[in-house]
Amino acid sequence: MPSSAVIGRRACTNGRHLVTTNVGFILRAGLRLYTQSNFFSHVQHGLHEALHNQGYTTVFLGAEDHWDDDELKARLRRDNLFGVVIMGEVNERFVKQIRSVQSNLAVISATYPGLCHSVMPNDKQALELLVEHLARLGHKEFAWAGGNKGLKQNRIRRAAFEESLRDKGLPLQEGFAIDEPGGDRLDGRRIAEAILKGRARKDVPTAWVCLNGLMARGVINYLTQSNWRVPEEISVVAVDATRVCVDEHPEITGSNANPEKMGAKAAEILLAVRQEQELVDVVLPATLTVRETTATVR
Repeated sequence: MPSSAVIGRRACTNGRHLVTTNVGFILRAGLRLYTQSNFFSHVQHGLHEALHNQGYTTVFLGAEDHWDDDELKARLRRDNLFGVVIMGEVNERFVKQIRSVQSNLAVISATYPGLCHSVMPNDKQALELLVEHLARLGHKEFAWAGGNKGLKQNRIRRAAFEESLRDKGLPLQEGFAIDEPGGDRLDGRRIAEAILKGRARKDVPTAWVCLNGLMARGVINYLTQSNWRVPEEISVVAVDATRVCVDEHPEITGSNANPEKMGAKAAEILLAVRQEQELVDVVLPATLTVRETTATVR
């Protein structure tokens, strides 16, 4: 891109008008820049770097629950953005409101067919890889630590987990699959406490699958504080590929699509915009990384 970008705008080659080089991004309701999930901080970095390399700038527009319809539309018209990226699952009506003003729109980690572009992780593949890894280690008793209970993401991941178990003829016993409203360390801790409560050691599952790395950290913290050894007695994995898996010991075995690549892919889609462009739905593959929280079942 030309190097003449000034305050988010650049001159067109015909010199007759200005075109913005700003791309706005919005977080789903409940997230803030200071509290946003570890996943979306990676996504944001990938988006920013890919756009920056092409002479574009990211602009934070707030979260879904910051705006009413009129304020949002006024802001989008005033800023005259090149495009908008939504990070996370939002109300479909919110997507339609943005679409009515800005057609160059992509959503990351959610999909709205017929409304906008989307970039999704392959959650089914991620769960298949995790269950396959644990099964190869000899685990036959599983637990599920789910979070963000009201979001579609949790339903998709839990369904993929249960399907992967069924494919291998492995049971998921009642009381060993719990979903919390949030998706942070404290939610993982609550689930671990609920699963362990009142159960003899021999009755506790040896393989625990967590919605994300933050919840896995909460699970691991509670297990170790309760005198369980990870992974010697219980193996813990997460649907995650972010730094939370490696920022302390034990490092967490995880599987997911690379979130920075998801941000970069969204940037690529927006920059490739053409008049009457067909909507694009991209699913990025998951990769399994085996670390310190999984071991052969005793």
